[in-house]
Amino acid sequence: MVIIAVSLFIAGIVVTASVQFAGRLRGVVKIERRELLRLWDSGLFEEVYEMSANALVSRPMDYFLLTMHGFSAYQQGLSQINTLNAAQYFDDCVWSLRKAMLIRNSASDGRLYYVLGKAYNYKGESFADLAVKYLEKARELSFNAADIPQFLGMAYASIGDYRNSVASFTEALGNEGELGPSALLLYSIAGSYLVLDELDIARAYLQRCISISQDSRTTMSARLLFAEVMRKSGDFEEARTQLQAVLNEAGENAEARYQMGELYAIQGETTRARAEWRLALRVDPTHVGARTRLSI
Repeated sequence: MVIIAVSLFIAGIVVTASVQFAGRLRGVVKIERRELLRLWDSGLFEEVYEMSANALVSRPMDYFLLTMHGFSAYQQGLSQINTLNAAQYFDDCVWSLRKAMLIRNSASDGRLYYVLGKAYNYKGESFADLAVKYLEKARELSFNAADIPQFLGMAYASIGDYRNSVASFTEALGNEGELGPSALLLYSIAGSYLVLDELDIARAYLQRCISISQDSRTTMSARLLFAEVMRKSGDFEEARTQLQAVLNEAGENAEARYQMGELYAIQGETTRARAEWRLALRVDPTHVGARTRLSI
């Protein structure tokens, strides 16, 4: 009887200690969650990223921690200047959110699919099909962030679905608000129309893009695309005007030189065409079009 009494006494102590520990743990978790949400609301994404990473060591299957870690990893990726560093954060974002999706009712949480889709978009063209999958899933769940159409437009273009790309970009135009469309959005729409061989529409969007662009890189890209549209339309003078504008603004540009060569080739001036392609390779020895033309 004494042994039984002692055993029951010990068991009672263990149960009491377990209950007390569980209570303290729940208290710690609540404080931790409040702090993570406070940091997030303050825009301190690096702190959220580090704090959630540390907490995941002891609770690797905690849904809240995984989502906070994934969301903060995405924000960290956006803030990076170095492409390799950004890629590592986007990989971490994908890992965290895909893991969170396995745990519980994430099937109804549009936020996960939205951030996951954008992360895949930033991971590059080879992940564009996954970007489309998860962004469309976010919309199915009625998570209608204003930038989803633009990201979908880019992702659809990357997988060669230019009709859906144009549809998404057109929807994005309606979300631009009072400030109107961005030059980059107009450039992206024009690119899809060019592939669809709808040259007049592509030209109109590029003209708008160039007229409002305040970024020299966007302007230069638009002029190069404009030159390609004009060449395909048979307006060689306008194409040459756009290419010369790029050369005047940028000094030298491999793509501009390559396209100049294409114009000369169409007009039967082979010697001048080859000279332009050689100039393109002098600027960029890896330029595929110029190397192909010169059989290098």
